[in-house]
Amino acid sequence: MVSIKDIAKKAGVSISTVSYALNGNPKVTKETSSRILAVAKELNYMPNAAARSLKKRETKIIGAFLTDFNGAFYGELLQGIKEVLNKKGYDLIVCSGAQSHRLLPERNIDGAIVLDSSFSSDELLQYAELGHKLVVLDRELNHSNVNQVLLDNKAGAALAMEYLIEKGHRKIYVITGPEASFDSMQRLQAVRQVVERHQPIAYTQIQGDFNKSAGEEAAERIIQEYTEPVAVFCLNDEMAIGLYNAVKESEYRIGTHIHIIGFDNIELTQYTEPRLATIDYSKRKWGALASEQLLKLIADEEIDHERIYVTLVKGDSVHAV
Repeated sequence: MVSIKDIAKKAGVSISTVSYALNGNPKVTKETSSRILAVAKELNYMPNAAARSLKKRETKIIGAFLTDFNGAFYGELLQGIKEVLNKKGYDLIVCSGAQSHRLLPERNIDGAIVLDSSFSSDELLQYAELGHKLVVLDRELNHSNVNQVLLDNKAGAALAMEYLIEKGHRKIYVITGPEASFDSMQRLQAVRQVVERHQPIAYTQIQGDFNKSAGEEAAERIIQEYTEPVAVFCLNDEMAIGLYNAVKESEYRIGTHIHIIGFDNIELTQYTEPRLATIDYSKRKWGALASEQLLKLIADEEIDHERIYVTLVKGDSVHAV
């Protein structure tokens, strides 16, 4: 690989003069600079990005850390993140798994957007203490180098439960997300609060994992236990679609025997028949706001924590009983 030492030798100048010329420093005359750049081009010189980033202490790369990439949810979120970053001259890398965590301490990225339960909060706080800039989407952390852009999970779950109860449902199943999921824990907390307010309610909780297969497995139990109309709140739409498909293949009808509401309003819900009721918010806006907040952190600007608000999308998958 051609180095600046090779350019300096061929151009007959010092290494520092080559460095100045390559970085556009006015210390070098236009004539000398032009000659050095011509030699660099002739030798097919490629700057060492790693060395440059160490010197400038920036890479112009942001990391988005996700637990996994399953389902339709992540595409819009990442698109929102990417659009803002690209406009500001940054690129995005998307990471998952414990090995990717070292990108932060090794300073291969300028900051991180975290929606990844494989990070412990203590680990993230350690990085923040070392000066790394972080935006978290899946937990509450108190540090000057950390900003929170959280979804209003409690409000969304309360909207879903109140909708079922207003329709007269008193036998309600709830299919949860993974036990370690911040979103699932927040939604469950609101579910239990609503149930407490509206007793008597026959409430059954089924462990899920935010994947379609969990909805399919829950459907087997719900169908087996069926004696009268029931409502099911799936804590995300992926599980709701799995449940939906399984019920469709049974003798029971959605919106008559089994009433379903989800959470996320993924694009697929628009094509279900009957239309799946769900909780809506802008995934793209969530990602865009996370990027905006992170860039402000990097620029040492004053910022407040942000929240993404939710709305109820009514659908014929839930009827009155």
